[in-house]
Amino acid sequence: MAVTKPQAVVLVHGLWFSGYILFVLARRLRRQGFIVHTFSYASVRADLHANAARLAHFLEALDADTVHLVGHSLGGILIRALFHDHPQQKPGRIVTLGTPHGGSRVAQHLSRFSFWRTVMGKSVAQLLAGEPQHWTVPPREIGAICGTRSVGLGRLLYRGLPRPNDGLLTVKESALAAACEHLALPVSHTGMMFSRTVANQIGHFLVSGKFLVV
Repeated sequence: MAVTKPQAVVLVHGLWFSGYILFVLARRLRRQGFIVHTFSYASVRADLHANAARLAHFLEALDADTVHLVGHSLGGILIRALFHDHPQQKPGRIVTLGTPHGGSRVAQHLSRFSFWRTVMGKSVAQLLAGEPQHWTVPPREIGAICGTRSVGLGRLLYRGLPRPNDGLLTVKESALAAACEHLALPVSHTGMMFSRTVANQIGHFLVSGKFLVV
């Protein structure tokens, strides 16, 4: 009888952060029985393709037959870049948290200013240019979590952000048409990384391919 290797979960952070920002989420998923890893990347200095290559190398080194991927914000776009550039990945499910699948009005507004273009970096520039719209959606079960608590820096920098939004992205921007499950929760863009409810929903989806009924 073959012995199967344990399933792994890899958490991918968003713009301006590192994997450390996901320590609460990682701890909660470990308590649910998952073996959790966090991946850090240069969200400003490197572009999506360079970071996708680094993520592919990171995943190759994991001793697991199944690898689930969870991406917050820009991290969800990086997961899509991974499958575009390196499609031969181990089986597993994907959850995106407040990911700008449909672009970002706030980032588009800020990109008019040279300071913000520099601060947001190469990966966001590719997002705003629409590059991810031409990628095939990863052939995986994908769940997209969107926030509806309108609190965050985006509201201060762009006051015309339509509701419902998570303080940075509208629900429409963070939805993915090809996802098999969508879930809107009363959390903010940053707050969803620290939410117990979000962690429980992620765990349920990774096991079953469905979110819990709210």
